[in-house]
Amino acid sequence: MTVDLRTTYLGLELLNPLVASASPLTGHLEFLLQMQEAGVAAVVMPSLFEEQLERDELAVRGYFESGTDQFVNTLSELPELDLYNTGPAKYLREIKRAKEALSIPVIGSLNGAGLGSWARHAQLLEEAGADAVELNVYFVPTDPLATAVQVEERYLDLVAAVRGAVTVPLAVKLGPYFSSLPNFARRLVEVGANGLVLFNRFLQPDIALETLQISPRLALSTSTELRLPLRWIAILRPQLAISLAASTGVQTSEDVLKLLLVGADVTMTTSALLRHGPDYLRTLLDGLPIWLDEKGYRSIKQMKGSLSLRNCSDPAAFERANYVNMLASAPYILDDGRF
Repeated sequence: MTVDLRTTYLGLELLNPLVASASPLTGHLEFLLQMQEAGVAAVVMPSLFEEQLERDELAVRGYFESGTDQFVNTLSELPELDLYNTGPAKYLREIKRAKEALSIPVIGSLNGAGLGSWARHAQLLEEAGADAVELNVYFVPTDPLATAVQVEERYLDLVAAVRGAVTVPLAVKLGPYFSSLPNFARRLVEVGANGLVLFNRFLQPDIALETLQISPRLALSTSTELRLPLRWIAILRPQLAISLAASTGVQTSEDVLKLLLVGADVTMTTSALLRHGPDYLRTLLDGLPIWLDEKGYRSIKQMKGSLSLRNCSDPAAFERANYVNMLASAPYILDDGRF
């Protein structure tokens, strides 16, 4: 039996639910072509960072103004992002190159936390040929006087500004740390989000004991981490008539299937590709039709969402009851089968 793997994301018809999320890999045309050959259905370009834009704007302003120590010091404090991308002009050229070379959708990515000039840069992404824009809001509130309402309004204002600037679909990539995620998700849709990417994986700082310095340390995600987006996609799927993308923890075909079952339209992966290379997409893709055929499904669309909160036989499993049952069961059985 032939299995139809097609799905729809942000109004884009995709050949399958595998999307390469924003990473250094998607910033190189040779890797993009390799991913397309391996079967990826769409790609998200590396993020254009707010800090990068601020640095470039400072550099331009400093060129026309008399140089000051303050200007030099400001530049030195901004993070080094040259190895990730080298500013909006090059980024726009890379989008154009990708669109010319690829036959799959290319999604531009903006990563920031403040209003700034996001609307203008989102417009530039659209003009460069991006099929959609992913707004990656990476904001860690540290001000004790900032309320939850103020934090949410910051997101909503940013999404509304970008939505007003572009006509292409807009996805918002979120972290999981909101007191009422279903309510906030609904409000994001009201101001113009066409899809949500769940979740942004906040990279935590570490401490180098030898130097007593705060140091970044990248730890690639594992399949265990997909349980967070799995739960929330299952909850949100019946509530929202928009696209839902699962991000974080997608390592195997089984991971992809689980997320589709709870209602994800697509699954995004970076860590698996960094571990195994772009050709690993073939492995992820090959496992899908085998399982679907074994279970009697004819298409991704037929099985998608069949285990969401509305459709599963035990909706409480996504809520508090699952927590209670897990702790009440004895003996405890770990993922590897040990007690």
